[in-house]
Amino acid sequence: MDERRLEATGLREFKVASPDGTKRRVFAFDFKVTHEDYHEVATLLYKGAFRLRIPAIGLECGTDIHNYSTSLDNLYEKGAVGDYHLELAERD
Repeated sequence: MDERRLEATGLREFKVASPDGTKRRVFAFDFKVTHEDYHEVATLLYKGAFRLRIPAIGLECGTDIHNYSTSLDNLYEKGAVGDYHLELAERD
């Protein structure tokens, strides 16, 4: 995402309908965030829009957050690791 590399697992692709009825591709994946990386990742996610590159499938496109969740809401504790799930919808 942008210039931040994430070690993603469970990559899957599906489609969702836009408000105008067109279909957009969504790329869903999971990744871990450590206490040390929390601030940088949180700041990145607040942007909401990203340039997504997935070299394994030859993809590069603009995306917006469609959905995300995390297993922890406090990664400020030393040694904490959170599981994040992120879904990015391809921008029209």
